[in-house]
Amino acid sequence: MKLEILLLGALLNRPSTGYELKKFFDTHGRFMRSNTTMSQAYRTLAAMEERGWVEHTLEERPGASNAKRYHVTEEGHTVFIDWLNRPYNPPTRLGDPDLYARLGYAGFMTVEQVINLLDIEINTRLAEVARYRHRDRTRFDEPPPGYDLELGGQMDEWLHRQGAGAVDRHIASLTELRRRLLDGEPLNPEPAAETKERSR
Repeated sequence: MKLEILLLGALLNRPSTGYELKKFFDTHGRFMRSNTTMSQAYRTLAAMEERGWVEHTLEERPGASNAKRYHVTEEGHTVFIDWLNRPYNPPTRLGDPDLYARLGYAGFMTVEQVINLLDIEINTRLAEVARYRHRDRTRFDEPPPGYDLELGGQMDEWLHRQGAGAVDRHIASLTELRRRLLDGEPLNPEPAAETKERSR
């Protein structure tokens, strides 16, 4: 995920200082883009400010350097919404953050847009399952010298089952999310036990 988009999303949620952005990258932001350093963030913010996407105000701090608090401009807001609404092209690798980053900003979208996003992802993954699930996974005609055929074969099968299970769970969870959105149901229903306990 591009750092500019991640920063715009974070600052639209809350105008922030560099310290507050570091806390974001150490927690929520790490799931959208790994290994982001603050030097990268500051360089990107400076470039974004030159483009007119963000601006900052100075906050005086007694006994310390003034802090810059970054805000998204109207132009930056437009850039972010344009990214959110551009056509979604599912990555070939499951787990790339683009889908979940978009879902994380669903508040800027309509239910119909979210369902369309889910449809694209679900249909792409179903097509991949149909095409690749039962492919010929033979690795070689003759194993190379030093290759443990039994261990390698067992590991290949384990990895295949792990990957297949992850894709199946992904499809099932998005299909259920889609159903709940269509039916207007809560996306996070309370477990039955908690509901009963609260009603006492």
